[in-house]
Amino acid sequence: MKAFISLDLEGLPYIVSREHLFVKGTLYSEARKIATEVVRVVAETLHENGVDEVVVADSHGPMVNILVDETPAYLKLVRGFPRPLSMVAGAKEADLAIFLGYHAKAGTGHATFDHTYSGATVGRLEINGVEVSETLLNAYLLGEWEVPVAMVAGDRALIEGDVKERLPWAVGVVLKESFGRYSAISPGVEGVREVLREGALEAVKRLEERTLELLRAEPPVEVRLRFLNSAFAETAELLPQVERIDGKTVVFEAKNVEEAYKLVELLVFASAGISSIVNR
Repeated sequence: MKAFISLDLEGLPYIVSREHLFVKGTLYSEARKIATEVVRVVAETLHENGVDEVVVADSHGPMVNILVDETPAYLKLVRGFPRPLSMVAGAKEADLAIFLGYHAKAGTGHATFDHTYSGATVGRLEINGVEVSETLLNAYLLGEWEVPVAMVAGDRALIEGDVKERLPWAVGVVLKESFGRYSAISPGVEGVREVLREGALEAVKRLEERTLELLRAEPPVEVRLRFLNSAFAETAELLPQVERIDGKTVVFEAKNVEEAYKLVELLVFASAGISSIVNR
């Protein structure tokens, strides 16, 4: 049996400062330890309960957050940025997927570091008329690959929102309850370990009982992307399949979710390039 884990940082317990999130941040080393421990607990629990191979996609920022010193032989680690299919690289042919450290979508109140895919670029993202978080965007692509999302662990705002509403078959594990964008409360370390173990066990149980489902987006896939800056929309509409419908919003159609995902990645990278040029 093969499990896929996608790791983000903003939804992890104790992560509340911007200094946790960047390589040169004064708290980045603490964040890496937290991330590594969360992955270790879940991977060990999966392996002890019938999972032969665990593929982990290190998926925040530079995507080199996990400390590799003591990774076990059954674990394969996807690292590095930029990379095609970003947070779900390596997920194809997995039997189940688990999202760790995930956060709420842009504009969510009482949610730590709420954003969607790129906090510096994206204001709102819709797939076939549904506003998506990174959780739902990734789940739609995994659904296309017939990989069910079995567990999502992160901010309560995400678990009580998108997970409960759109992925009700997945185990929701609350790792933090946010007071605001830069503050939250979490269980103690052993409490976090306990809920992660319980969640991973339940995820495997639901797979075995065949109660997991797939999140599907009917093709062709319509994407509506609202940027934070009109210059990003100007750049996006240079692609012939992209239509700009107002100062900051573009729409386009893709043959499937994988193509849509790649185009969103491309437009975000292009926007980052514009920011670099303007701020040079």
